[in-house]
Amino acid sequence: MEDDIFKYLTYLKKEASFSLNTIISYQKDLESFKNFINKKNLNYLDLKREDIIDYLKYLDEKKLKNSSISRKISCFRSFYNYLLEENKINKNIFKIIKNPKLEKKVPNYLNYEELRIILDSLNYQTDEGLLNRLLIELFYATGCRVSEIIAIKLEDIDRSNKKIRIMGKGSKERIVYYGEYAEEFLDKYLSNLRPRLANKENPYLFIDKKGKQFNINEMELRIKDIVKNLSLKSHVTPHTFRHTFATHLLNNGADIKTVQELLGHANLNTTGIYTHISNEELRKTYLNKFRRN
Repeated sequence: MEDDIFKYLTYLKKEASFSLNTIISYQKDLESFKNFINKKNLNYLDLKREDIIDYLKYLDEKKLKNSSISRKISCFRSFYNYLLEENKINKNIFKIIKNPKLEKKVPNYLNYEELRIILDSLNYQTDEGLLNRLLIELFYATGCRVSEIIAIKLEDIDRSNKKIRIMGKGSKERIVYYGEYAEEFLDKYLSNLRPRLANKENPYLFIDKKGKQFNINEMELRIKDIVKNLSLKSHVTPHTFRHTFATHLLNNGADIKTVQELLGHANLNTTGIYTHISNEELRKTYLNKFRRN
């Protein structure tokens, strides 16, 4: 099984163009599954439905969330599809295994006052403050994932039309837009700060003082550092700004299909979770404003 896992992960990287994060997650899931199979002395090429049910019970006993279990099942279904195509098996046992129903988790987002507090805390007269201000402005203006933000290249930005070409999940390309606030700090960054950084020929928009492209962990730590001393009710991560972007758009009348396109969601149901927030805001407004004397 070890050899097949290695070949499958290589296939995901070179031919299926899966993201590095997805490949790492799949590798962990498959290693865990392999350990379970070995412990039970099972043949991974000849699994029965009862074996899979036994494994799912094992996951349930570990108190895993349905979302984690669902991801694992999707991973194994994909792995066994690969084995099927390679003629290692005659059927994919995971095709008859349904993913568990996911818990509806309301995304965490910022209200306008919390967003203002974050922006006002940044002194953009300093290099560090300017970089941080541009990051927050772009996260909020575009709704991009942190992996997409760090992957923006200078050539992807159309400054005359205030739009950016983004390479999203599964190498799907889309266009996002930014407004006057983000434009102001993008212009300051490109004209004043970035030319002074080492290795300024680096094609990526965001590079550190040594001229290296930022990684996801560095961006997450940077956002954490920005908000750590602020009095905010919300827990803030880079993804919080993506949730905020979508929620504010819907609350201001944008249609859900437009928000889906801007977020780069393949499935409208994924975007649909934001309508819960939007409807809740409408309910609060109704109850607050529609009162009989």
